[in-house]
Amino acid sequence: MTTSDPDGPLAEQLLRFTRRVHRIQKRHLQECGLGITPAQSRLLRTLAHYDSPPRMADLAERLEVVPRAVTTLVDGLEASGKVRRVPDPTNRRVIRIEITGDGRGALRELHGARRSAAAEILAPLTDDQRAVLGELLDTLIDGAAARGC
Repeated sequence: MTTSDPDGPLAEQLLRFTRRVHRIQKRHLQECGLGITPAQSRLLRTLAHYDSPPRMADLAERLEVVPRAVTTLVDGLEASGKVRRVPDPTNRRVIRIEITGDGRGALRELHGARRSAAAEILAPLTDDQRAVLGELLDTLIDGAAARGC
């Protein structure tokens, strides 16, 4: 006896769509010529949300990755001048990560690349379809929060 999976095709569509979004965003990221990986881009965007330079452990927690992964990302961004390590003013054993002027400039370019990618992804949709998609995405995003997931 086999049971059908009514959500199976929808789950597959979501996975395929997610892969398409990542491919398109990666291509737009490469086209902007900054030499930044998608993971480094995510770290820069995360850094921009802090009021003061965070510790690497804070970044790892926010990005939901192991601290070693953050170290590797910071190493690459530091080598290109996008971030710098700075000592904590109250605890000399703690190092904080600060975005540089070059990093802020890269963020502006990355924002443009993300907007271009979104425009490409959404191009086939009418304005009404975009509004419906936005509502559906809000429901999916808020639904997880409402259930405490």
